[in-house]
Amino acid sequence: MGADDKKAPIQYGEYKREIFKRGLLDGALPTITTDPNKLRQKAKKAMRLEAYDFLAGAAGEGAGMDANRLAFRQWTIIPRMMRPTAPRDLSVTLFGEKYDTPILCAPIGIQEVYHRDGEIGAAEACSELRVPYIMSTAASSTIPEVAKACGDQPRWFQLYWPMDDDITASILQTAKASGFKVLVVTVDTATMAWRPADLDRAYFPFMGGRGNAVGFSDPVFRRKFSEANNGDTPESNPFTAALAWLNEAFSGDNHPWEHFKVLRKNWDGPIVLKGILHPKDAVLALQHGVDGIIVSNHGGRNVDGVVPSLDMLPEIVAAVGDKMTILFDSGIRTGADIMKALSLGAKAVLVARPIMYGLGIGGKEGAKHVIASILADLDTTMSLAGMKRIADLTQDNLKRVSYSGSVKSNL
Repeated sequence: MGADDKKAPIQYGEYKREIFKRGLLDGALPTITTDPNKLRQKAKKAMRLEAYDFLAGAAGEGAGMDANRLAFRQWTIIPRMMRPTAPRDLSVTLFGEKYDTPILCAPIGIQEVYHRDGEIGAAEACSELRVPYIMSTAASSTIPEVAKACGDQPRWFQLYWPMDDDITASILQTAKASGFKVLVVTVDTATMAWRPADLDRAYFPFMGGRGNAVGFSDPVFRRKFSEANNGDTPESNPFTAALAWLNEAFSGDNHPWEHFKVLRKNWDGPIVLKGILHPKDAVLALQHGVDGIIVSNHGGRNVDGVVPSLDMLPEIVAAVGDKMTILFDSGIRTGADIMKALSLGAKAVLVARPIMYGLGIGGKEGAKHVIASILADLDTTMSLAGMKRIADLTQDNLKRVSYSGSVKSNL
């Protein structure tokens, strides 16, 4: 998994030189912007409006999503000078495995509504750049199909935890058999949030049969659905099957901490909880034997007015960071953002909307361009800040600020 320890680190910053070379020698400019602000605008023009809103939208008035971005503006980087930084090494070690980069593609559902390449295209893009891909339970493709697209590169599986233990066990068995090594359990989405952009169009693709591939292909779900519906199958009765699957994955209630033993019984690899924001929950996760947590507010998509993920990261790191693996999600747009999250104690970060904007604009190649751009941005920013390796990133390299000039932010 990842690069061989004896092999020179991949120089992701070379993508910048490739862009200039193609432009100067071949007259070929990037077909997709490298500007994170313009990327969102371009995606809105390229994608169907309902699909764009489903991706870019947030809970309520969007206060939580805005706050995620503003939180990054409250931390500034203090560069160090006259320190050798070449070649840079972006590799990290997570759960005993070496990864070539500190970024992972966040689990994002129903990617086929953004572009026909869907999860397969995004997974292939990640594989070609040696970036771990986290498959969502709400995928448009089956678990084996996504595993094949990942090739020999690392892949994690995200679970929207069904209420039925037999269905849970069956899905996890399929994921293990398909080579997924880390289980990411989302604990902040028991039901769909109040998202005006989707509500105003009554746009809910799951009920239209999209994003249900994991459930519909699971043998235990299929058997139980058939038994409860006079022999029907998800293919013969897709609407009722969609409702049945949604009642499992988004039941409206939360599993209690005591149910964690069900996951541990059916998964012998690392288990990570995604959606932890309170230090007390981080401590509970540790007490129940969880291997890692992802500090995340779901990109501001669930609770309007939610605390920014970045604001809680230092507190959670202080509470449990020396005893379990802490990752970060929500609001990452640039290489500088990644540096800040890592400096505040995260071991790696998840990137979501930007990659999907790239997918929506240009399919697999669009997603690959965005990932390559973010990695090149990180590499370049580390170089200019005097940082050679991820281990060099500590809170000593940051300064907390608070001023009104920080209100302008990309979303």
